[in-house]
Amino acid sequence: MNTKYLDLINQTFYFPQEEFTLNKENQLQFHNIDLMKLVEQYGTPLKFTYLPQISNNIRKAKDWFRNAIEKNNYDGKYFYCYCTKSSHFEYIMNEAFKNNIHVETSAAFDVNIVENLFKTGKINKNTYVICNGFKRGQYITNIAKLINGGHDRTIPIIDNFEELDLLQEEINGKFKIGIRIASEEEPKFEFYTSRLGIGYKNIVPFYRKQIQENKNLELKMLHFFINTGIRDTSYYWNELAKCLKVYVSLKKECPTLDSLNIGGGFPIKNSLAFEYDYQYMIDEIINQIKIACEDAEVDVPHIFTEFGSFTVGESAGAIYQVLYQKQQNDREAWNMIDSSFITTLPDTWAINKRFIMLAINRWNDQYERVLLGGLTCDSDDYYNSEQNLNAIYLPKYNKDKPLYIGFFNTGAYQETIGGYGGLHHCLIPQPKHILIDRDANGFLATEVFSEEQTADDVLKILGYDTTKGDGKEKETVKAEKIK
Repeated sequence: MNTKYLDLINQTFYFPQEEFTLNKENQLQFHNIDLMKLVEQYGTPLKFTYLPQISNNIRKAKDWFRNAIEKNNYDGKYFYCYCTKSSHFEYIMNEAFKNNIHVETSAAFDVNIVENLFKTGKINKNTYVICNGFKRGQYITNIAKLINGGHDRTIPIIDNFEELDLLQEEINGKFKIGIRIASEEEPKFEFYTSRLGIGYKNIVPFYRKQIQENKNLELKMLHFFINTGIRDTSYYWNELAKCLKVYVSLKKECPTLDSLNIGGGFPIKNSLAFEYDYQYMIDEIINQIKIACEDAEVDVPHIFTEFGSFTVGESAGAIYQVLYQKQQNDREAWNMIDSSFITTLPDTWAINKRFIMLAINRWNDQYERVLLGGLTCDSDDYYNSEQNLNAIYLPKYNKDKPLYIGFFNTGAYQETIGGYGGLHHCLIPQPKHILIDRDANGFLATEVFSEEQTADDVLKILGYDTTKGDGKEKETVKAEKIK
């Protein structure tokens, strides 16, 4: 009988795959990285980032767009922007900006990162800085500082009717802008229209009223993004068609408009059964844009994208050890991991997001149906592998044979949503995080980016005096008596 975990994977999926293989001991490898060696060297729980995959995905997207532009004889250019909110870490930026790309921001401190990238030579004045999001206070000031400092490829994307006035108060002279369309949400969504951007019907009147006669403004870009991402659905194509109607109407009145930003939303691999025809989707998007512009007799726009999850998501993973199995009834066996999903992979419990989950070792052992639970005392601290189906199959628990499991393609949003370097639910510590790279000869190199949080790290955040007893005095500020 085919009862081994290896048999289960082979009969369920096409395996091995490009990024997942087995070594001679039938232990899992990710991009030819021996994961058990990582466990032996660094222990668990462990987070890792495989840096070359970031560049790999950027190059893939650039190739797909180049192919589509050539195939459709499209006259516009393509610009790849990285959506910084997906992961703000310097090691991510260092890898991403090796590839001659541009940057998209969403909040004030993003611009501080952009300034650092300028200072370190990662980007230059030829780099587009696309500033999205709701803008007030420091964000406005930081954008103005960039533009006033001579970076004329900084393009704030207008989100609401008041932003123009706020920007003009702080920006000296003429500057470029874009407008974000408030797309209609998917019918099954709770709301009718996105809270971000300006409604379809209001964009041309807004241009006529506040931009057309303003000598200090140059409208360059129309921005489009829908919450479902770029998918081959009637909803997506319908929203794109409505966006293109706005573009051609606006273009006929605004000669300076020359760019269409189709946002982000490329899906990333979340299962060994994942299928998505990226090239087809891009071909069709380029084709639809070209047809709409030809029919309206206007020039086609340059195309911008803002890929975040697609850029960084498939570069990272997390490894845990199964500590213990709890048989709670005749049907439910809980495998308890040595960390918390709430702490380390918040999207698994917050939005029931799926990641690729595989055993690292013991592929020759028999498998069983289990549930995966985290260490916190929260009822939601478990891995929901499928919507409405929380069953998982792993090699059978054996207290004498440690079992390690990996979650893959976890590189987008998990650190920031989880509160990197801060407090976590039930004070479960943040795991050790390592970076993995390859040298010019293809040899792997690893380094520790951050150690696992200690009790002192956590207590300091909470305001406890961790210096007592070591001869050091903690500085205190006397509170003044309120009269």
